[in-house]
Amino acid sequence: MDIVEISDLRCYGYVGYFPEEKILGQWFEVNIRIAYDLSKAGQSDELTDTINYAEVVKLIKERIANSKYALIERLSEVIAQDILKIPLVQNVKLRLTKISPPIPDFSGQVSLEIVRSN
Repeated sequence: MDIVEISDLRCYGYVGYFPEEKILGQWFEVNIRIAYDLSKAGQSDELTDTINYAEVVKLIKERIANSKYALIERLSEVIAQDILKIPLVQNVKLRLTKISPPIPDFSGQVSLEIVRSN
């Protein structure tokens, strides 16, 4: 199985449990590994034989910008399922990070990672 990885994709969104997260929003970071067979594209050199990762970036950014979920678990699941709908995709490993979660006296980040397969 071959892998395409998109790293450190930063997007602004309004996902979160607390009211200020839904009103003020916050930055998220996405790292995603998409598994599929790259051999045909490796031979043909044609974009139609692979996954256009620019479209994947656009999909993720739009989903984060337009979602109003309470939990990052839900946002991660929806993004993973969106990616799995792309033809050729076999497996998705997604890591979603809240860059500055609104937790008192906490300067770290909160991340979750999921793996989903077709």
